[in-house]
Amino acid sequence: MVDSSKDLLQVKNLKRYFKMNDSFSKKNRKYLTAVDDVTFSIKRGETFGLVGESGCGKSTIGRTIIRLYEPTGGQVLFDNTDITTMSQHDLFPFRKRMQMIFQDPYASLNTRMTVSEIIGEGMETHNLGSGAKRVERIQYLLNTVGMKKEHANRYPHEFSGGQRQRIGIARALAVEPELVICDEPISALDVSIQAQVVNMLEDLQDKLGLTYLFIAHDLSMVKHISDRIGVMYLGKLMEVCASNELYENPLHPYTQALLSSIPIPDPRLNKNSKRIVLQGDVKSPINPPPGCRFNSRCRLCVDQCWLETPELIEVRPDHYVACHLVKKA
Repeated sequence: MVDSSKDLLQVKNLKRYFKMNDSFSKKNRKYLTAVDDVTFSIKRGETFGLVGESGCGKSTIGRTIIRLYEPTGGQVLFDNTDITTMSQHDLFPFRKRMQMIFQDPYASLNTRMTVSEIIGEGMETHNLGSGAKRVERIQYLLNTVGMKKEHANRYPHEFSGGQRQRIGIARALAVEPELVICDEPISALDVSIQAQVVNMLEDLQDKLGLTYLFIAHDLSMVKHISDRIGVMYLGKLMEVCASNELYENPLHPYTQALLSSIPIPDPRLNKNSKRIVLQGDVKSPINPPPGCRFNSRCRLCVDQCWLETPELIEVRPDHYVACHLVKKA
């Protein structure tokens, strides 16, 4: 957010609304505000974690960035080039530079294609190698993600969830991207496999110089892999700062509640830890009223929180918070 020259990705006031009905009257028209005025940036080689409850808009942001969903408003700048309104023809070269690892490793793989065909599809689309060179590249990618070359001729249903996710990672890496959007890549995996996949992603980042947008709701895992973290609630960013700063000094009431829910491995410490239990109902994202999205569940809420939407402002160096109660230091 500070030095844009080092940013590979800049997201500025991004909006993605889904139309709920086809009313001719603007007054009666309803929209689900999945992403509403979100701004952040990711530097080259950095991992930016995006956390929040299910349904807060994390995955929608990822899909909107790579134009699987068309933005309703705002800008997405990749390497200082605005790709928000590009035609599909002009966007094609950027498709190679941005790839996505999807949440469900089975649903995202074509069950009628072999592993070799799945990984090689992007290479064929972007004319990257052919014949023996492509086969060699596919075998190299399989080896890179911890699989064997004989797996290339098998089908997705023949593998475990962890292995399928590795295939999805190999597919994303096949076209040599710069930015990889990891959409909850470990949530469908066993706990024992999660650490393996995350460690592999870190090794690949060091080896290939990748930049990650890591979307998840496992707070402990996000802390482990991320350099900076953004906390979302109902389509809005509540807090953005460095990973260690967020865990040591959370300023937004929602972030404090989220972090208090993380179990502590020591049973004695876990028993005595203070949990912040959120009360109240979650607001509807359909035509939300003015004010803070979190006001109906916030224990510190004041009148201003119902009347004005707080802006995401820098309250400390590189620490951004959207809360009327948090003032600049």
